[in-house]
Amino acid sequence: MKEYINKVDTKRLIIMIVGNVFLGMGISIFKLSGMGNDPFSGMVMALAECIGMTYANFLILLNLVLFVIEFITGRRFIGAGTFVNAILLGYIATFFYNTWLNLLGEPQLLWQRVIIVAIGVVVCSFGVSMYQTSDVGVAPYDSLSLIMRDNFPRISYFWHRMFTDALCALICFLAGGIIGLGTLVSVFGLGPIIHFFDVNFTKKLLAKGPKANNDSISMT
Repeated sequence: MKEYINKVDTKRLIIMIVGNVFLGMGISIFKLSGMGNDPFSGMVMALAECIGMTYANFLILLNLVLFVIEFITGRRFIGAGTFVNAILLGYIATFFYNTWLNLLGEPQLLWQRVIIVAIGVVVCSFGVSMYQTSDVGVAPYDSLSLIMRDNFPRISYFWHRMFTDALCALICFLAGGIIGLGTLVSVFGLGPIIHFFDVNFTKKLLAKGPKANNDSISMT
């Protein structure tokens, strides 16, 4: 553990943590819109409500199960970012969601909800860019499609990710969760905006720092 800490660039750790804060903020904004979240978050919220647990606590339990899979089949994807995302993201999202409710209340009009979705897209994309590009560990859920890519290299990463997201969306729907504009935008619209932030902000921010030790996290 001490050797790992010594190897990890502090700058990358800070960027990863800030990225998770923005990601949690983005998830909370999507939830506030009432028009659906990204498939995984939507599924977790729906299942948590079904069994009477809070979103943050249920997310940790589910991440624990997924972490076992990551540890067995994709250990190289594990890093500080894995634990920050798995343990803290739910609480970050809950904190911001409660903050928005107290400050703004629930949006009542369709145009308000659409604007909130648009804001959520930008905030989420910015957070994902910082969290992923920092390259210091992959969240348990995100590792699934990477592990599948490595085991079935003839199929591109895009289709592996589409499979896991579609499965989560189906479970979300069956559990009574919301599948809507926010879900569709998360699946099909985040990629280009994440790429924009990668090129124009995050990679430039990291340019002067040392390269990460793990180059296998590339999502191609």
